[in-house]
Amino acid sequence: MTPMSEALDNEFEQWLAQVFAASGAFTAFVILVEIAGTRVTPLCSTYFNVIGDEVAWSEIVTMFAGSGRAWDGAAFFPVTADGGGPLDDGNARLRLRALESRVAQDRLVLNQGRFFDTWGRRMRIDEVTIQ
Repeated sequence: MTPMSEALDNEFEQWLAQVFAASGAFTAFVILVEIAGTRVTPLCSTYFNVIGDEVAWSEIVTMFAGSGRAWDGAAFFPVTADGGGPLDDGNARLRLRALESRVAQDRLVLNQGRFFDTWGRRMRIDEVTIQ
């Protein structure tokens, strides 16, 4: 039998298993972005509840295809309710809107979550000075 960490084939699946092991069920906020040169543009956002660690990156990509948007990166922000577990819908919507506002003001907020490319590999945004 292969240990779980060796059986996972991308960084997203490894990250999800680690977060779930540490916190149990949670709500994941997601912001999809377009990356063009040095520009990162938020496209859309969503949230979903994670109740297990057996979510494949291919399932996430299929879910994002429903957005109808071509995307280059996805930032995931795991959150739990005060007593643990996923947020209720009302709180999730409010907190996601607050996160969207923070990202609109400062794209580096995306690094506060876990940021992945279309292949499920971890990436980050760095500040660039344009001359």
